[in-house]
Amino acid sequence: MIKRLFSKSKSVSVTQAPTPEKTPYEIIGGETGARAISNRFYDIMETDEYAKPLYNMHPLPLDRIRQVFFEFLSGWLGGPDLFVEKHGHPMLRKRHMPFPVDQDLRDQWMHCMNKALDIEIDNPLLREGLKQSFGQLASHMINQH
Repeated sequence: MIKRLFSKSKSVSVTQAPTPEKTPYEIIGGETGARAISNRFYDIMETDEYAKPLYNMHPLPLDRIRQVFFEFLSGWLGGPDLFVEKHGHPMLRKRHMPFPVDQDLRDQWMHCMNKALDIEIDNPLLREGLKQSFGQLASHMINQH
């Protein structure tokens, strides 16, 4: 679990920032941390009334999409490029074009992601940096006004 990575008994600082030598993927605990973010994100989406329209767009059960999102996060955070190996280049905007993504849907997505990061990432610098990066990514997916 990510929280153990940053406990006082570890030598990792809670303010450690990603560097060329240490990726966000490594800082969050590798596969375990990336999977925790993916699962927490979808857990929040499933239960948070605010995100109901976003949840309703997803095919059920969410098992496959949880896995695909984990694979994307792995590479996006600087770990193994699992998504690319299985599915090719992410081309996120193109892949999301069949779905009407407006500002409200983007905000619902960010609501779930921000809550997931608040729970799963103890490192404040990394958490805020990821929120900013995810915010830019989510805004790029908007295809309806």
